[in-house]
Amino acid sequence: MALLAGAGSAAAGPWTQPKGQGQLILKYEDMRADRGFDLDGSLADLPAERRDTAIGLFAEYGVTDRLTFQFKGDWQSGEDAFVDYDGRGPLEIGLTWQVWRDDRAAASLYVGYADGGEGRNAGYAAPGAGENDWEVRASVGRSFGGSDRWGPNGSFVELQTARRMRQGLPDETRVDATAGVHLGDDWMVLAQAFGGQADDGGPSWLSVEASVVRDFGAWSVQAGWRQAVAGGETPESAGPVIALWRRF
Repeated sequence: MALLAGAGSAAAGPWTQPKGQGQLILKYEDMRADRGFDLDGSLADLPAERRDTAIGLFAEYGVTDRLTFQFKGDWQSGEDAFVDYDGRGPLEIGLTWQVWRDDRAAASLYVGYADGGEGRNAGYAAPGAGENDWEVRASVGRSFGGSDRWGPNGSFVELQTARRMRQGLPDETRVDATAGVHLGDDWMVLAQAFGGQADDGGPSWLSVEASVVRDFGAWSVQAGWRQAVAGGETPESAGPVIALWRRF
């Protein structure tokens, strides 16, 4: 559930929201890079520092116990040696259908449509490049512990694979993974990885993120750090990630 290329929300994708319930996640990201990965994956200095800042909103709501509506969008600003931009990023709506579940595991399919904006519609592309996208995503996850029969209230792991069909940019294959560990009733540690490859040998990326989430009733605060660790034709971006969650 990307706000920038390869970036994703901390929500556990395989588990849909119960009917009539949902959550909002407001996220701030400030990514900086002095180096970038070339076609061969080697690091080289950029002509100038690259900065990409985004304030994004992710929302989901349970239409039924197995069907969840999702929305995501952001406002971006940034600069590098060639451009200085400020504008709306892509807006995406979609539906997640929970195909299967038991007491501990779940599998879901997501279909979404995105309308490109003036910001970076892909982390490797120039601002404004790219138009309309379709994404199909499969998610599977398993929880460990916790008291909720149909959700990952204990620790959990999940794996997501996606195919993104794009207009104005190459199609992409994406793979994301998340592990969440609850520490007591109010704390959770998240470890995430976001990877992808554009078609025809185009840009690729792999970023990892570690964060801590603190619950305050229906609210949660997340703080973490994301780091690009590999790629091709992409910046070695790194920076803080801060989010405010609200369940309703």
